[in-house]
Amino acid sequence: MNEALKLKRATYHLWTFTVSKLISAFGAQVYAFAISFYILQATGSATSFAANLICNILPRTLAAPFAGYIVDNYSRKKVVVFSQIATTLAIGGLLLVSFTSGLSLTAIYTTSCVLSLTSVFSGVAFTSSITGLVDKQRIQKAMSLNQMSISFASIGSPAVGGLLYGAVSMSTFLIIYMAASSMAVILESTMNFKLYTSHDLVEEDEKEPLWQSMKSGFIYIKTQSLLMTVIWIALLVNFLFGAYEVGYSFILIEKLKMASQQFGLTEGAFAAGMLLLSIYYSVRKEVKYPLLVSKWGIIGMGVVMTALVLPLMLKFPNHSIFVYYIVLQLGLGAASIITNTPIMVILQKQIDDRFKGRVFSILETMAMALMPLGMVLYGFLYDVFPAQWIMIVSAALFVGVILVLARPSVIRKVHPEIGAGKAVRIKKVPSNV
Repeated sequence: MNEALKLKRATYHLWTFTVSKLISAFGAQVYAFAISFYILQATGSATSFAANLICNILPRTLAAPFAGYIVDNYSRKKVVVFSQIATTLAIGGLLLVSFTSGLSLTAIYTTSCVLSLTSVFSGVAFTSSITGLVDKQRIQKAMSLNQMSISFASIGSPAVGGLLYGAVSMSTFLIIYMAASSMAVILESTMNFKLYTSHDLVEEDEKEPLWQSMKSGFIYIKTQSLLMTVIWIALLVNFLFGAYEVGYSFILIEKLKMASQQFGLTEGAFAAGMLLLSIYYSVRKEVKYPLLVSKWGIIGMGVVMTALVLPLMLKFPNHSIFVYYIVLQLGLGAASIITNTPIMVILQKQIDDRFKGRVFSILETMAMALMPLGMVLYGFLYDVFPAQWIMIVSAALFVGVILVLARPSVIRKVHPEIGAGKAVRIKKVPSNV
C-alpha cells in the first residue's frame, strides 16, 4: 500500500475510532449513571455504592497483566472485537434477568465484573494499537479525538440519564447500552490494526511462556525512568482519588440531596471540561515537558478535591450550590486531560511496539492496584466520619504525593533538557570580574 493510500486509511481510522468510542462510551455511561443512582437510592449506603465501584476496578486490576500478554501475542483486532461482543452479551444477560426475576445487587455486581474484564482487554488492545492505526504525526490528534468522543458521551449521557431516570424502566437503559455496543462491534471490525505496525504477529513457536513474557515486560519498564515515575504516581494518586470517586456521589446525593437531573448535569460538566482541553490538545503542538505539565494537572485536581466539601462547611444559597459544582467539575475535567494526554502521547512514541500490550497493562494494573482498597476504605469512612474531613485530609496527601514523586530532581531526570537549558542561560551571564 502506497503512502497516500495509507494516509487516507489512517484518516478513516481516526474518525471510525472516534465514532466507535463515542457510541460505546455513551451507552456505557448512561448505564453506569443509572446503575449508580439505582444502588444509592435503593440502599442509601456509600458502602454498597463503593462495592459496585470495586466490581468495576478489581477484575480489571487482576486481569490486566494477562491482557497485556494476549495483546502482544495475538491479533489486537480480534481482542477488541471479541471483547465488545462479550460486553453486548453481558448486558443482554442482565436484561434477561431484569425481565425474569428483577434486578438484584448480586446480578448488578456480577455484570459489573464481566464488563470490567471486557473493558481491560479492549482498552489495552486499543491503546497498544494507536501507532498501528495512524501515522506518528497524528498520534496526539488521535489521543485527543479519542478523549473528545468519551467527553461528548460523558456530557450527554448523565444529562440523558438524569432526565430518563424514573421516567423509564431500567430495561430501557440496558437496551440502549446493548444497541450502542452492537454498533461499536460493526465499526471496529472494519479497521486495519496493522496499518503502521512495526512488527507482525508473533509466530506460535516464538511466543514466550506467560510468566516469562510478563517478566520481560517488567525488565523493559525498569530500563525506562519515565515509566517508573509514572507507575509510582499512578499507584498512590489513584488510591487517594478514591476519596473523590466515592465521596462525590455520596456528598451530592446523600448529604446535599441533589436531584437526579442536577446531579446528571454536574457529571456532564466534568466531561465538558475534558472536551474543551481535548479540543485544545488536538490542534496544538506536542507538549514539550509532559511530566511537568502532568504534575501541575494533578495539583489542580487536589485543589478541586478540597473545594468539593466547602458547601458542607459554609452556608451556600440553595440556588448557587448547583452552579458551584458545575464550575468544580469543569475544572476537574480540564485538569484530568492536562494530567493524562501529554504523558500518553510520549508513552505511545517511546515504548517499543513489541512491548506495548505488556507495558500498558502493567501501567493499568499499578494504577488500579490500590483502588479497590481505597474504595473499601473510603466507603467505610464516609459512613462513619464527617465527609469534609475525610476529603480535606485525602486532598492534602494527594498533593503531597505528587510534590514528592515529581520533585524537581525527578523532573530533570526525565527531561534533562530542562537542566541543560538552565546551564546554558547561566553560562551566558557575563562576569563582572
